[in-house]
Amino acid sequence: MMKAIKLVLIYFLMQIAGGVVLFPLMFVAVPEGLLIGLALLLGCLFMTVYLWKKGYLKNDGRIFSPVSAVFLGWSLLAGVSVIFLEDLLLSNLRFLPNLMEQTFDAMQSGWVGILAIALVGPVVEEFLFRGAITKVLLQSYSPRAAILLSALVFGVFHLNPVQIVGATLVGLLLAWLYWRTGSLMPGILIHIFNNSLSVYLSLHYPDVEYMADILPAAPYYGLLAVAAALLCISVKVLTKKKKV
Repeated sequence: MMKAIKLVLIYFLMQIAGGVVLFPLMFVAVPEGLLIGLALLLGCLFMTVYLWKKGYLKNDGRIFSPVSAVFLGWSLLAGVSVIFLEDLLLSNLRFLPNLMEQTFDAMQSGWVGILAIALVGPVVEEFLFRGAITKVLLQSYSPRAAILLSALVFGVFHLNPVQIVGATLVGLLLAWLYWRTGSLMPGILIHIFNNSLSVYLSLHYPDVEYMADILPAAPYYGLLAVAAALLCISVKVLTKKKKV
């Protein structure tokens, strides 16, 4: 567990290093969102290099495997279902503060920030949390304990009350899929979809927080019922299906 915490702390140090490198840009006319996005991208680059040099991203023939098309399809279906259920959960926890709202709004004002949130961030977080942290935990704990601890670390890592709950829920599925496959690809695709959907909704519906605020009640709860059923079915199928 200490190694997992160490990796998270190293990630934060890499992000700080990215900010330090770009510190001189604070004295010129660079938009805040662009500066934050560039710092995040640079920190992600530093963290990827670190993980690669330490051997966490060594291609063992599985880590970057797309797994079978059928398995990947069911994985994505499970991921989309969890994202819908996450929306329901968070829409009923509106008292949780969103401490990063202004930062995300600033980043989403330009393509650099959007790229960092929707694409680069998810990929590097999968490198870290599934490719490194979940892998380390699976070496020391039972699969069930390792998946739970991985999800909790992933949730707390966000340091934002509203994100902690949602990230922990999604993290359970992502860690489970990594354990089932040894591949990062299902998690990367689900993570990109989750963040991209969040960016899309934020840009096109800036005055609402959740899909529950956009859809009428009957269609929304109908979709949630379908999502719950599909999640149960997809997990059952994935449990029995061959991984490759």
